[in-house]
Amino acid sequence: MKLPVFEGTATALVTPFKQGTVDYAAFDLLLDTQLAAAVDAVVVCGTTGEASTMTDAERLGLIAHTVQYLSGRCKVIAGTGTNDTAHTLQLSRVAASMGVDAILLVTPYYNKCTQGGLAAHFCSIADQVTCPVIVYSVPSRTGMEICPATCALLARHPNINGIKDAGGNLAKTAEILHLCGDTFHVWSGCDELTAPMMCLGAKGVISVCSNVAPKRMKQLTDLCLDGNFREAGRTQVALTPLISALFCEVNPIPVKKALQVQGLDVGVPRMPLTELSEPFSEPLRQALQLAE
Repeated sequence: MKLPVFEGTATALVTPFKQGTVDYAAFDLLLDTQLAAAVDAVVVCGTTGEASTMTDAERLGLIAHTVQYLSGRCKVIAGTGTNDTAHTLQLSRVAASMGVDAILLVTPYYNKCTQGGLAAHFCSIADQVTCPVIVYSVPSRTGMEICPATCALLARHPNINGIKDAGGNLAKTAEILHLCGDTFHVWSGCDELTAPMMCLGAKGVISVCSNVAPKRMKQLTDLCLDGNFREAGRTQVALTPLISALFCEVNPIPVKKALQVQGLDVGVPRMPLTELSEPFSEPLRQALQLAE
């Protein structure tokens, strides 16, 4: 049995930009909001954080800053995955040395390796870092899925803690849980499926929505962890308009706009992502108001 890196809500943080560089002042305000909501962990330099458009120096600088700023008040998970095993290992070793609680490794995108290649990639890195590894399956972005049988193989590695499952397939989630048990933990990577996945046995969510509604997402996962799935279901349904609005265009375009609406200027996404299309602005504002 492995203890999960966290249980409950982890916020997949946006990365604020200003005049082409990381805006640390805005980022600290975002961290303060997460601390005030008592989220269980934060993820820095993930998909929502636009890690794929950041330089190595920017990524590692932001990871170091997050660890130092939070100073143990909240768990820190660092996104260090790339489509190159050697590059991923380099970033992961440095992040681990900074004191992160875990690293998050996305499946290698574009290369589209075999399931055997995925296992070799993840195990190679897990062999050589000092912190737990969470693997990340998001086939809609990468073209690669971590199959349940591969999860069962990864579960045997003592340093691979589990998976951020953003596949959106509850049947496959159930199969992973059946095959792996407590040797491989599951976290929802889909805000809209948080309660259903936790009902099956997931330990929580790595959430986009909690950038703008951290208390509500924390409430949702706390209800699930307490076994109160009837009330959790009601909360999940109530959050549906906001979650839908936050994915009206590709993440993190809408959530950056939502934070600006709330009064926190996190800048605009880096190209090739663009600002939110105007027709979606008012529905997003309305969804934010409904969620208050």
